[in-house]
Amino acid sequence: MMATTHAFAGMALALPVLATAPEFAPAAFVAGLVGGLVPDLDLYAGHRKTLHYPVYAPIAAVLAVAMALLAPSTATVALAVGLAAAALHAVTDVAGGGLELRPWLAGSERAVYSHYHGRWIRPRRWIRYDGAPEDLALAGFVAAPLIAAGDGPIGTVTIALLGVSTVYVLLRKPLATVAERLAGLVPPPLHPYLPERYRGA
Repeated sequence: MMATTHAFAGMALALPVLATAPEFAPAAFVAGLVGGLVPDLDLYAGHRKTLHYPVYAPIAAVLAVAMALLAPSTATVALAVGLAAAALHAVTDVAGGGLELRPWLAGSERAVYSHYHGRWIRPRRWIRYDGAPEDLALAGFVAAPLIAAGDGPIGTVTIALLGVSTVYVLLRKPLATVAERLAGLVPPPLHPYLPERYRGA
């Protein structure tokens, strides 16, 4: 799924905080946004493996949520929402396509690496690939309550990210060709540092 879809899902986890403890909501929304995006920082260093933990992250999130419920504070609530967003990201990546330059071709059977099981979890392809039309539909569905509930910065950020998502969906397939051509310009000594899906370019 798109990074923005993960960001919206992470921010949506802050909606219960807004409803029950609004004083913690600003930190919770920021934590949800950051937690939803952080796993993809491994894009160029073992993508969907280095920072994706589909088993361990949910366990950490449950413990953090328990701590936030027992001792609510800005820090504990933000930690809980941030870890829950990161866990949700890792788990929901299984619903998408595999790790390949053109995931709509469905050639890869690697969705997310499970450190607990010591193997890759296969992609379910309910969202065929990041940037698919159904990915945008999901992003819009998750963004709607954020726009409705988030007057001010939350609504503005959500609308802006939804605009970015729409442009990305329109350009998704041509971008694969652009990336392939750019990867082909990389000097051979640097090829080991390219993500695996670009090395054949």
